[in-house]
Parts: sequence; C-alpha cells; structure tokens
Amino acid sequence: MIEGRNNRGHQTLVRRPLYAACFLALTAWGGTGPVHAQSSEAPRAYAIEAGSLEGALNQLSRQSQVQIVFRPDLVAGKRAGAVSGQLTWRQALERLLLGSGLEYRQVADKTIVIQASEPRPAPASKPAETRKPAPAPAARADAPVADLERLTVTGTRIRGGTTPSPIITIGSDNIREEGFNDLGEVMRALPQNFSGGQNPGVASLGYSGGGIQNQNITGGSSPNLRGLGPDATLTLLNGRRMAFGGLSQVVDISAIPVEAVDRIEIVADGASAIYGSDAVGGVTNVILRRDFDGAALGARYGTATDGGLTTREYTATAGSTWTGGGLITTYRNASVDPIYARQRDYTAYLTDPMTLYPGIDEDSVLLSAHQSLGNVAEIHLDAFRTKREQLYNLYAGGNTNVRATPDSTTSLVAPSIDFFLPNDWTLSIGGAWSKNELIQTQDDEQIGTGEITYSTRECLCHESRIYELGAEGPLFRLPGGDARLAAGAGYRTNDYRHENYTQAFTYARGDESSRFAYLELHLPLIGEDSGASAAKRLELTAALRREDYDSFGGVNNPKLGIVYGPNPNFTLKASWGKSFKAPTLHQRYYFQAITLDPASRLGGVGYGEDATALSVTGGNPNLGPERARSWTASLAFHPEAFPGLESEVTWFDIDYTNRAVEPVASFFQSLSNPAYAQFVDYTPTEQEQAALIAAGGAFYNRIGVPYDPNDVIAIVYARYVNVARQRIRGLDLSASYRLDVGSGRLVIRGAGSWLDSSQQTTPGQGSFDLAGTLNNPPKFTSRLGAVWTQGGFTASAFANYKAGVLDTVEHQKTASFTTFDATLRYAIPHREGPWSGLEFSLAAQNLFDRAPPLQAAWFIYAPPYDTTNYSAVGRFLSISVEKRW
Repeated sequence: MIEGRNNRGHQTLVRRPLYAACFLALTAWGGTGPVHAQSSEAPRAYAIEAGSLEGALNQLSRQSQVQIVFRPDLVAGKRAGAVSGQLTWRQALERLLLGSGLEYRQVADKTIVIQASEPRPAPASKPAETRKPAPAPAARADAPVADLERLTVTGTRIRGGTTPSPIITIGSDNIREEGFNDLGEVMRALPQNFSGGQNPGVASLGYSGGGIQNQNITGGSSPNLRGLGPDATLTLLNGRRMAFGGLSQVVDISAIPVEAVDRIEIVADGASAIYGSDAVGGVTNVILRRDFDGAALGARYGTATDGGLTTREYTATAGSTWTGGGLITTYRNASVDPIYARQRDYTAYLTDPMTLYPGIDEDSVLLSAHQSLGNVAEIHLDAFRTKREQLYNLYAGGNTNVRATPDSTTSLVAPSIDFFLPNDWTLSIGGAWSKNELIQTQDDEQIGTGEITYSTRECLCHESRIYELGAEGPLFRLPGGDARLAAGAGYRTNDYRHENYTQAFTYARGDESSRFAYLELHLPLIGEDSGASAAKRLELTAALRREDYDSFGGVNNPKLGIVYGPNPNFTLKASWGKSFKAPTLHQRYYFQAITLDPASRLGGVGYGEDATALSVTGGNPNLGPERARSWTASLAFHPEAFPGLESEVTWFDIDYTNRAVEPVASFFQSLSNPAYAQFVDYTPTEQEQAALIAAGGAFYNRIGVPYDPNDVIAIVYARYVNVARQRIRGLDLSASYRLDVGSGRLVIRGAGSWLDSSQQTTPGQGSFDLAGTLNNPPKFTSRLGAVWTQGGFTASAFANYKAGVLDTVEHQKTASFTTFDATLRYAIPHREGPWSGLEFSLAAQNLFDRAPPLQAAWFIYAPPYDTTNYSAVGRFLSISVEKRW
C-alpha cells in the first residue's frame, strides 16, 4: 500500500514538475535555513554499510531523518547486511530487521520504536472481516526505550511527543554540505536569528553603538532568536544548561566542537513552561553523536581574499560503540588572524592598528559517553572544555591604541542516569556544573613607541550548577495513542563576579538560586488509525512550570498547544504560552555610582547657578522578572502527491513586558525631557540624600566645589528598572523540495523571516521601531539554495539576503546585503588502499566579495557599517581534508 502511494506520487511529480517548482518558488522565495526535514515517506537513495545492527539503524536514522529508538541490549550482537538503492525508509528498515527477530512500531510522525517481534496468532478457520489494526502502544513494559536522546524532541519533555511549536532541525550532514565550520556560523545563517549580540565580528568595548548587549567580549557566538537579546534565548547541550558568559549572560554555542554534533534543534517560540528562565525568544538544543565508530583526522586552511582572517584548523575525533554503550571524543585547535582596518578600503582611514575582527587562538576538547545497565538503567556523561585567546585593537584618540587580549575558558560536566521502570515509565536523575571564566587584559599603548601608559586586568566569571529529577510515562489509552505525563523538579544556582584585579575593585558580585517544578501532558485524541472522518490527527498539549527565586519570588508559566491534521497533506499547529527571563546578575549587582552635576548640565532650566542634581546609576537588586506572552500558529503542507515537497508558514506574536533597562537614555535631558519625570525626585530631603550616598558604591563630584545638600534640587534615578515593553511579531516561511534523479539527489531548500518589532522604553514615551534599524535585526532575512549529491560527490550553492536598516539619527537607510556561498565536497568510499576514507572540501563564503553596506559612523573612531548585521570579512576561501578510519 505504501509502495503504491509512493509510485503514484512519483508519476504525478513527473507529469507536473512545473507545479512543484512554482509552488516551491512561492513558498521559499524568502531564502533558506540550513535544514528542514524532508518528507520521510518518499523513496530516496540509501547507502548503509554492513555491520552491527545498531550502527546500521543509526545510519538509516541519519539518512532518512526519522528517529529510530531502540533498547541497546535488544540489538546487541546482531548484524545487518548492506542496504542501498532507491527505497522508502520502511523498505530499508524492513531489510535491516530481516531475520533479527525484531519489528518496529511508528509512534509519531517521524519516530519509530524497535521491539521484539510478537508471536503471530494462528490463522482463523475461515476468513474474517478485514479491519484496521488497533493503534499500538508507544512501548510496552517488556520493551522499554533506552535510547532516550533519539526519542527526545526539543520543546517537550514527553518521549516521542509532539510540540505545538515549529522545530528547525539542522543535521550534521547539512552542516557539512553547506560548508559551516562551527556552530556560530550555523546560527548566523539562520533567518530567525539575529547576528548581533555576542559574535566575534561585532565591534567590542561599545564601539558597535548597539549598547551593552551588542559587543564582542568572549570571542564566541551566542544564539539571539528574534533579536530579543542573547540572554533571551536558552542554549542547551543534550538538554542541559551551560554557564553564562560576558556581561549580558550569553552562552557560547561555538565552544561546542562541531565534529561531535549530531544535530541542532531550534524552537523559535517561548518555552519557559518547559525549560524555565531565558526561553523567551526560544531554545537552541545541541545534540551530540552517540554512534561514532572509528577515528578521523582533519585539517583546514582558509583566508579572506581582501586580507586577514587566515585560518588554520586541526581536528581529531575518535569513538567506539559496544554492546549497550558508546563513546565519542574530539579535539580541535584553531588559529585565526585578525582583520585590520587598513586591509579594507572603506576603513583604511581608521588609525592603525585598529581591528575589524579579532585574532583568535582556540583549543577545545569534548567527551560524551553512554552505557546501558541491562534493562535497568542507562548512564550518560557529557564534558567539554574550550579555551580561547583573543587580540583586538581600538583607537581611543590622543595617539592611544587600546590593545585587548581577553582569555576565555568554558567548561561543562553533566552526568545523568535514566532508570527504566515498569509500564514504560522512566525516572531521570541528572546534574550539570559549568563555568565560564573571562580574564580581560587591556593596555593603553602609545602608537609608534608601544609605551604602556595604563593597564587593567579584569575577571568576568560565571559559574552554575543544576540538579534535576524527572519522570515520564503513559497514563491511560486514548484513540490516538497513550496519554503521557512528564513531571519533575530541581534546583539551580548561578554565581557572577566582575572584578578589577589591577585596582582591587569589585564592579559586581552576586549570586542567585531557584527551585523549580514542572508538569507536561500530551493527549493524542485522534490518530492515524482512529477511524475518525473529520481528521487524521488531533493532539492537545499542556505544560506548567513554577520557579521560585531567592530574590524576586515565584513565577508561573503555562503553555497550551494543539496539533491538528485534517488530512495527510496538511498539519496545523497553534500555541499560547507565558515565558519569563530573570534579570541578569550584572543588571542586579553592578556597582552603584552617585554623581553630582550642575543642574544645567542635566537639562535643568530656571534654577540658580549653584543648583545641583544627583544621579544614581548601576545595578538594582530589587529588579523583578521580565515577562512575555507568546502566540504562534503554523500551517505545514506535505502533499502525498508530491512526496519530495514540504513547506511551512508560521505566524508569531510576542508581547514582552517589564524589560530591565536604564530608563534615562540621555543624561543631558534628565531634567528637561517629560518622559523621564517619573524617574526624578524634585524634592529630595537632606536625609534622603545622605541615605542614598551611604548606600552607594562610589561618589563622583563634578561641580568643582564641595557637595552641599541644600543646593541639590533633584535626584535622577537612572538605575536599571523594569519598565520597557517590546512587541515582536512576524512571519516565517520555509520549504524544501527533493528530487532523486538517477543515482543522484537534488535538494532545494529555503527559509525567510519577516520581523516587525518595536519598543516603548517608559510608559510616558511613545514606541519606536527596533526591527529595520541600526543594531537591530533587519525587517527581512532569508537564505535559499540547493544541494546536489551523487555517490561521494556533493555540491551546494546558497544565497543569503538581509534587508537594509535605517539610521534613525541621519534618517538614511543602508543598502541591502546579498551574498553567495558555495561548497564542493568529495568523499572517497571506504575500501582497501591509502586513499580510502579521504574527504576533500573546497568552500567559498561571500563568493562575489560583497562589502558591507556603509553608513555614517556613529562616532569618529567606529567602523562605518553596522557590525551587528553585516560583515567585513568579504570573500573567504577555504580548503579542508579529512581522513577517516
């Protein structure tokens, strides 16, 4: 029956290729994200090597993009023959399982459970009425699922469950096909992600003009979904939190070696009901490989054709699988030369040796292991350490070059154990310790002589711990499958230090802890075999999480969702939920400063010459949580008549309130701008002033005479406060079309994101645009391309588009930014001989050497382009070679 459907679909596709091509153009004209799952039911070219059954199933899972779940001891010692040719995943799986005593059950759209074959009943004495088989349970007590990573879906804690939020899946094969070399490059190519925040190409020490969140500090890359800030996107490794870094609590995703990555799953929707704080813009989950068997050595060399960014990279990966377990370890060494302003025509006027991109030296090592303990449990361990050294220069005027050499170290250790209980329940106990230590050394040196006139050494250090206990399993039977429940609780701590070692001064020091508990329910009301005429699929989801902080108290976050499939061609998803973000420890604990200025300097008019004003800046320990409400709705089109075609359109709307900001944007208007009136006390008493000064961390007198409380006419409270409101809404488009031609395969995929966001800083102010303005995401971003694969040869080409952004000061809009990438890769098959297992790759980014759109620099020493959106790298060419055993 399946073969017949696929054959009909293939014939229809041949008869109407123009229809498919036109539909793809209409739905994917906006560009491409690196990966979107292909139609899993269509025949495709498979090349699965003979070997252990476990390895063969893992190969099939990667090639088909179908999650295949099995208990390790169930496949232990079993072998599988080679499978190749144009097949559906079902045909390929049946060949692998032939004679093994195993069978499979489909428990979700793209989730398969392997189990022991059931005894077949004896045939009846006379033909019985043909009926559809009753829906099978997701798993039985005698076949517990142990390969939990393969069953876990980001955005839900239900094993094999469904999330009502769209998921973007980027597999390791797609990362290689598109020529990405670290996870930062992957995220910057994603249309839903803003390349500002923490990224190495963003100007440092405030030179970007985009505020504290938009600057390079650690040299790494942080996800920044919807442009809400890198601290409003939660980044996970195998579902575990990592330590924050920098000033705005970013997580460095590029610290994870890409060689160990199986896939990245991204949910661009609020997810605090599942994961807690920070998941306002969404969640990025990096999932490591579990089935690497062998060894690999790699080398890569690349350079920007305009000069700079010469890159030398060396990698080593080794792994093994055995009965019920496996291990992978990787090592990566990379060295990157800086790009100097003198190496680009449009920045040659800036004082040498100013840099546009830092020099970086990096070493990274990772270990991931798992071992099942029969039918009782499975233990896991993930650990990595990445050390990165940077060099960048900024001109500070007065013949002074600021030479910065930050040294960052990121570490993580995350053990866990999963116990398999009766009736398909699982009990999970896990924890994680992680740390990010950034030692920043800055020297003021005289240009020409190299004389050091000032030097400072600071520590921005974060450490976190998390302990968690969870359980998941079925409750009762519904027509569409098992109703399942996930529940758990845990405890988390964060510690932050910002210290100046040179001056023995602490800018900020603080910690926080929180307790949390969660519940999630999945109700499959209608399934494929339910016999319902109105729908093929109807599932409801509900989640609730409570977090109690030792600072601001408790926060409740619910989320409701629905998944509806009226027929095999369409799937509709919708969700509503609340999310939150705890204020950063920098915002709460940065040292408080009291400044005394003439009232006239702060915009005061009509006061005497002796009139003064006090202003208070710094952290606010009384900050509360930032809160958001999110709505999403998506429609996926996956026609049976065109099995190689998939598309999805998603509408999202986020109302983000109580954002912590420094409310007085211009101190020179503190006493004259009515929008700031609510933050000004115009009748300060002497006692209030004394208490303020006594509680402050530093007092700065800028009036030239001794402080007299009788002359103070106002106090300006400019500390961080929960007052800002942002509204974010937009539309995501994605599509993919796969066509197998002979022994080759062509995949066209694309995605685009249109974004409309605005902010009201204080209740007394009007709102202003964020999206489409400098240092914020463009209104429209997209990526579109194609990949051709035949045998060991792969070729890909992709176009990237970013709309221009408006300079709201000069009232000028920059040009748009379009670049093209291309990658050629050839892998020699594994066979006898010295060339066996060799793989060669040639990649070009920004193939036509497009320069960034220029603008008026926001101040004289800053680059004349938006460093958060556009890159000065230009054309970058690289060649790599890898040997596998």
